[in-house]
Amino acid sequence: MALFADRADAGRDLAVHLDGWRDTDAVVVGIARGGVIVAAAVAAELELPLTAVAVRKLGMPGHEEVALGAIAEGVRIVDERILRRAGVDNAELAQIEKRERAVLARRQALIPAATPALQGRSVLLIDDGIATGATARAAARGIRVSKPATVILAVPVAPADWHPDETAAVDQYICAHPVDQLWAVGASYDDFTQTTDDDIARLLGTTGS
Repeated sequence: MALFADRADAGRDLAVHLDGWRDTDAVVVGIARGGVIVAAAVAAELELPLTAVAVRKLGMPGHEEVALGAIAEGVRIVDERILRRAGVDNAELAQIEKRERAVLARRQALIPAATPALQGRSVLLIDDGIATGATARAAARGIRVSKPATVILAVPVAPADWHPDETAAVDQYICAHPVDQLWAVGASYDDFTQTTDDDIARLLGTTGS
């Protein structure tokens, strides 16, 4: 049996673990795409403003679910160990990154310009789960540019032995359900339907700032 019915259900579950930020100046930031649905549920439960950060995984050719690294605006993270193991050379990586930068730009355009200010505030950075952590690290480093007071990375599910390293730009990490053997984030959900750009636009367009 899966832990969650869908991403909204996971967000409501995660909100219980984040109740200490209710009635504060915190801002909920969803990692686009899938993290935005989880974040929207958290924001609704805690009555906090919502925005998003665009991140793209650099997927291994033929096995795109395996992250070679990740990119955000002004951020590039590459796992050299996985890169060597996959046999991906610099030219191939450059082609992957070029393609994902184009998608990143489209995702960034979905985030309204008039988003809640992050400077000096607590940021609850939300994703639908963690596999390698590459996208979470890229998102946190991208958020740091806005000079928040603290960055709290919070996810519904992650490997029990995963923790942000010193390069992750995370002040606090919260996982509602650490799992000893997490083969895929989607296995924790009954419904892990791919989040669309229209979903993101709708959620960000109807949430107050």
